[in-house]
Amino acid sequence: MIEKFLKKVGIAKISSRIFLLLILMAPGFLFAQDAAAPAEAGDALDKADTAWMIVASSFVFFMIPGLALFYGGIVRSKNVLSTMMHSFVAILVLTLQWTIIGYSFATTGDNPFFGGFDKLFLNGVTIDSMQGSIPEFVFFVFQGTFALITPALISGAVAERVKLSGYIVFILLWSTLVYDPVWHWVWGGGWLAADGAIDFAGGTVVHLISGIAGLAAVLVIGKRKGDANTIMKPNNLTYTLIGSGLLWFGWFGFNAGSGLASDGTAGRALAVTLIAPAAAGSAWMLLEWLHTKKATALGAASGIVAGLVVITPAAGTTEPMGAIIMGLIVSPVCYGAILMKNKLGYDDSLDAFGIHGVGGALGAILTGVFAVELAEGITSRGAQVWVQTVSVLATGAYSFGVSYIIAFVIEKTIGLRISEEKEIAGLDSEIHGESGYSI
Repeated sequence: MIEKFLKKVGIAKISSRIFLLLILMAPGFLFAQDAAAPAEAGDALDKADTAWMIVASSFVFFMIPGLALFYGGIVRSKNVLSTMMHSFVAILVLTLQWTIIGYSFATTGDNPFFGGFDKLFLNGVTIDSMQGSIPEFVFFVFQGTFALITPALISGAVAERVKLSGYIVFILLWSTLVYDPVWHWVWGGGWLAADGAIDFAGGTVVHLISGIAGLAAVLVIGKRKGDANTIMKPNNLTYTLIGSGLLWFGWFGFNAGSGLASDGTAGRALAVTLIAPAAAGSAWMLLEWLHTKKATALGAASGIVAGLVVITPAAGTTEPMGAIIMGLIVSPVCYGAILMKNKLGYDDSLDAFGIHGVGGALGAILTGVFAVELAEGITSRGAQVWVQTVSVLATGAYSFGVSYIIAFVIEKTIGLRISEEKEIAGLDSEIHGESGYSI
């Protein structure tokens, strides 16, 4: 029965066997919890840190419906539900991926490139196990919210033309083969962490690799159907403005929570998360006014998100003046990247690469310029900038290569792009049998 259902949605026969195998394996991991090792000596629960991290986790989770609104408002009305569903589907399937394999593959093991399998199905994670001063379950949830929203960002690049089944398979494979290893490189004691790369909250781990993955997928599936006369105007910029506000709100937990403590570093991260997007949004509006004599709502929202992206890797190490400068720099860079996509001939539908890929790369490099504390073992600012640049090149190249292969294989097997007839009719009616608007 499961196999028939999976065939209907376009997932290969082997998927049902894997699913059944996981169900059979699960009891062993569940009962293994009783034999889990206790928390290491010296790990003491801090109630203030724990309370803050529970709140921060909730903030970050709230970013996902914010992203759904942000993206949903920009697409055409016939695709609004499909676009928003990409974010909610990511919550469903990637929560399971993070629980079953992702958390273990990202956070455990001593290999500099890949994590281990010690905590499959959260084996060994108990109410007594700790991560620093907070319960490990809280750490699992906080990092899990990052693992949910990062692949959802990719959907902005391929919006209005991707199959739901192909998208689900893509984000599952991408999370396992790209996100989890890169998390391990940077935050799990891997080779980039050993080299001294600074990424406080995810400039490379979240934004750069998701934006680059979106570009790779776009190059595989091609442009949306239409010509120069096809109107692809946003259906509801009110959604997009509200979405940008919800993203900004959630980003306070995203950045200020990444130190895993309720302390001065969290306070500074909170402050620069307010300042940088304000500078970037202001700069974007000015650029638009100079370029088009209009200051658009979409431009303001895009500038805000670009400012949030650029400050993410630097939130724990940069002072307010640095945040202002970074915000002022990112807007013209991302604005230019978006203008260039038409000249270069790729269709990044909602500018996932132009804002998250470009903004994440810029933020990672500028972190080395404006960090008030250099990484341990780094003796000069030039050396820090070099390490940051290496981290951008390595994570970007890895994400592009693996993402392209994943997208290509899916397109040639079950299909990643929807048929032309269904694309023209609209994904809401053709995939979901519903409409975003009843008027």
